[in-house]
Amino acid sequence: NTWNRTMGTNKKVESTSKFLSLILRHEPQLIGLTLGEGGWVRVDDLLARCAQASKPISHELLKEVVETSDKKRFALSEDGRLIRANQGHSVAVDLGLSPATPPDKLYHGTASRFLEAIWEQGLTRRARHHVHLTAKLDVAISVGQRHGQPVILEVDSLQMHLDGHKFFQSDNGVWLVDAVAVHYMRLLP
Repeated sequence: NTWNRTMGTNKKVESTSKFLSLILRHEPQLIGLTLGEGGWVRVDDLLARCAQASKPISHELLKEVVETSDKKRFALSEDGRLIRANQGHSVAVDLGLSPATPPDKLYHGTASRFLEAIWEQGLTRRARHHVHLTAKLDVAISVGQRHGQPVILEVDSLQMHLDGHKFFQSDNGVWLVDAVAVHYMRLLP
């Protein structure tokens, strides 16, 4: 029936998105890839390496993953020949982003179990290149829910910017910063 086909397609898109996140953000060497400048790789190389690793992905499925990703995790070049993850890399990648002026307030969604460490250390990038923030409260809530009981931290990004902290905005609208000290944050009720 149609519902089962749709559910199967959704699961395939989701599992492919997770696999691509692993390869394009964290461990390209798992399938013998090396990320190029800006994190870009040739689509044909990616698909060939995925097939060799017994994880075949069609051009159509790849395009669907890029277009339907709720967080716009991936970008295709204008000619469709290159692909990259928009942010979230744990491998060294210069995304070529220019500093940008953030909105006055940004949000970070996390799980309540992480609050103690956050209040001690602030928001740190940990294995990633940046701390991820959003201007959209609903996105922060969604991110927090992935990790457990969600809590939302409001960040005084205007004051951080005035104090000289550099912000960048990725192609999918996520705001990136090196770290957020505790005195710039408050817990939303």
